Amino acid sequence: AEVRIYDVLNSDDIAIYRQLAGGLTVANILHGSANAIGGQNAVIKLRWGQTPEGILFKEAPQGIKFALGENVKQSNWGDDYTTRYPQTRMGVEQIIRDAFAAATDYAEALGLDGFEKKSNQGNLPVRKDLELDALVEIMQGKRLVHCHSYRQDEILMLTRIAEDYGFTIGTFQHVLEGYKVADRIAEHGAGASTFTDWWSYKFEVIDAIPYNGTIMNEVGVVTSFNSDSNELARRMNTEAAKAVKYGGASQEEALKFVTINPAKQLGIDQYVGSLEKGKNGDFVIWSDNPLSSYTQCEQTWIEGTQYFSKERDAEMRNRIADERNMLIQKILTSDDKDGGKPMKPNGDSNSYFYSCSEGGDQ
Repeated sequence: AEVRIYDVLNSDDIAIYRQLAGGLTVANILHGSANAIGGQNAVIKLRWGQTPEGILFKEAPQGIKFALGENVKQSNWGDDYTTRYPQTRMGVEQIIRDAFAAATDYAEALGLDGFEKKSNQGNLPVRKDLELDALVEIMQGKRLVHCHSYRQDEILMLTRIAEDYGFTIGTFQHVLEGYKVADRIAEHGAGASTFTDWWSYKFEVIDAIPYNGTIMNEVGVVTSFNSDSNELARRMNTEAAKAVKYGGASQEEALKFVTINPAKQLGIDQYVGSLEKGKNGDFVIWSDNPLSSYTQCEQTWIEGTQYFSKERDAEMRNRIADERNMLIQKILTSDDKDGGKPMKPNGDSNSYFYSCSEGGDQ
């Protein structure tokens, strides 16, 4: 809970530019799902090329990643990984309960807002604990929980824990059995950020259906679609279109799955998510209906500044091709009799994308 994804943000990542080229303006960056209580999130605006500080969406409420199920209990890690606690779904629940019990004791010892001051044994000074600070912020309503989840029983379990400790889950991520307990999610007040048509890629996803998003939306759950992938994030417009195919949502309602609804879930709908007077000038110009598989992103603007243009992109590609050709010709026409030093091949990249089945999803 004490680690922050902000500390490792790479604002020059080419994936940000590619997502701009797909019409994306804001992203919720989360840790992976190997731990029941993960690290703190970062909501960013895709201001590609600025500093890590410069891409942060500073008005967004703070959040944190939770996770349930197979990734946490290491079902997919192989027989060599059977010693770390928890190894069961019951153990995952107990870890979360124990953590909030400890955070409650910590807050009471300090007399923090919303907690009755209680003297600790011997009246010793309380040592600052960054992990418990984050959990206290959850109970105070200052930090949103974004929880990786699949099965209905675990979704219900986490709503009970949250209510026992007086807070509301921000969003259930993936939530592929959400359609089974949509009424309970709505009653609790949580949002749901689901996949469109992912199913059966591991055992706990066996009951997933592509109608999940529209069913939850119709019951009253604020529902959005997530990418779980820097690649899929380039095509969230066509992900939204699947709500029309599966469930018969109107085109206007389908667009909400990737615009105003995720903005509501992140607590930033007063700034973004729709074109209204007083909101940030974040918008995309499409060549056709944004839900069409044939449409292309022509321009992407963030706060009135153009960050992507199809025309400028073509010019840049031509410049790069010309520069590459110039360098090749320079090498071929070199007078160096020895041929110069041998070139070393590029080494392997240190970057690695963890899929949802490996315990690292976003």
